[in-house]
Amino acid sequence: MGDIVLEFDHVWKKFRRGEYKHDSLKDLIPGLLKDAFSPKDKTVLGRSEFWAIRDLSFQVKRGEALGIIGSNGAGKSTALKLFSGILRPNQGRVSIKGRLSALIEIGAGFHLDLTGRENIYLNAAILGMKKKEIDKKFDEIVAFSELADFIDTPVKRYSSGMYARLGFSVAAHVEPDILLVDEVLSVGDWAFQKKCLEKMETFVKRGVTIIFISHNLQSVVDLCSKAILLRKGSIAMEGEAGEVVRQYLSNSASSNRENSEDRTVWIEKVSVVNKDGQETKQFGTGEACSIIINLCSDVEEEGLSVSINFLSEDNKSIFKISSERIGHGTFSMSPGASKSFRFDTHLHLIGGNFLLGVEVWNDKTHKIYDSMFPASIIFVKPEKGMQGIVNLYPVFREI
Repeated sequence: MGDIVLEFDHVWKKFRRGEYKHDSLKDLIPGLLKDAFSPKDKTVLGRSEFWAIRDLSFQVKRGEALGIIGSNGAGKSTALKLFSGILRPNQGRVSIKGRLSALIEIGAGFHLDLTGRENIYLNAAILGMKKKEIDKKFDEIVAFSELADFIDTPVKRYSSGMYARLGFSVAAHVEPDILLVDEVLSVGDWAFQKKCLEKMETFVKRGVTIIFISHNLQSVVDLCSKAILLRKGSIAMEGEAGEVVRQYLSNSASSNRENSEDRTVWIEKVSVVNKDGQETKQFGTGEACSIIINLCSDVEEEGLSVSINFLSEDNKSIFKISSERIGHGTFSMSPGASKSFRFDTHLHLIGGNFLLGVEVWNDKTHKIYDSMFPASIIFVKPEKGMQGIVNLYPVFREI
């Protein structure tokens, strides 16, 4: 477990925006001469160039699963292509020890006019498998892909999901020391994504090193022990996967609070505590949770209500309720006053990162005095065997 099998050592990679366009020989020759005599210092950006990766350094040990997350354009896929050898760094060193299998782009290594059967042999050979080895594992590859009915169909007639199925199935049966997986799995259906994640979990248990890039943050938390958050080609945060994901969500969610000088009643603080009264962001499914809201006012206001809103990490509302709707009735605030309220609940949620929004508003006029989003990020630890968003606590019995 202590062996370093993947390493980025002060890696830089740059690209050029767009392409040079020359409408005539008169324009082309000066452009070529300028490129030929321009400085060759690899650390200097030329015209229309930008850094996709900036001084990136990290190590991955044998048997670790590392998640790489970040917004679009952060450098995730570029880093993966540097690992796989598709790209070379302009500066720095990329070190790999062991047999590497990569699933980076849909259809990479496939020939569109060949059938699924023929492409299994082609793709597996590209990944380093011998024909006898492919023959031995062929049926297993087809079974995992669930494409037996289409295995003799040219892949140009495959959907993107079928591409992903076949590509992952081949990559997963190469018996790699290192498996690189990009966001390509997002095109598959939910059941197949789950199947792929379970396969990767077995790899980790066997000591295979996995680099996993995904916008499905829950999958990153489920699979990976460590994660790296990339921002503009550099590491913004590195550490335990759950904590890195929570920090990313916290930074990504935008606040819609009004300017302080415009607020007459405002939310001073929001705290999330467990059953012991300890402030925390981590809970188990079904665990008791209290949301404590501190309000302040500069004016006399009546008919006030407070609402809480739980949202998934893709900003879809899961549950929203106000204090007035659950029977508390409205309340008033006087100038210079402060009041504290609490919502007591149980988090019947199944695994994931959830955003909490809080609002104080007038129940009659519907005027919103203040809103805080995200007021908190809550992480619910998943339980084995459960799928979905909420736990309905079913009871099974024979009748």
